[in-house]
Amino acid sequence: QVQLVESGGGLVQAGGSLRLSCAASVRTFSSYALGWFRQAPGKEREFVAGVRGIVWLGDSTRYADSVKGRFTISRDNAKNTVYLHMNALKPDDTAVYYCAADPNGRQLAQFQLWGQGTQVTVSS
Repeated sequence: QVQLVESGGGLVQAGGSLRLSCAASVRTFSSYALGWFRQAPGKEREFVAGVRGIVWLGDSTRYADSVKGRFTISRDNAKNTVYLHMNALKPDDTAVYYCAADPNGRQLAQFQLWGQGTQVTVSS
């Protein structure tokens, strides 16, 4: 059974940094599209960042406007892990962060697999 397991959430002061990790138990990890989403209390889940499968060249990453320049998504295909590096955190970044994956590595519009989420809280 495919699993995505997030880690790295926690409490941080505004302006601080965190790195989220998501380990995936899939056989062809490098070909998967990977993404990070978040859901704040009372709000809908929103896309944060995504990275296409390794075979797809060009612009392989995408970010929400609200995190551009502050967050970076990266993948380590040898470790079956995707990361979200978050810098210059703001209280508005407080949310449960979810890792997502999809076997269609060409696209970042839909994801079949989801993790259980990890809480990120940014204090002012």
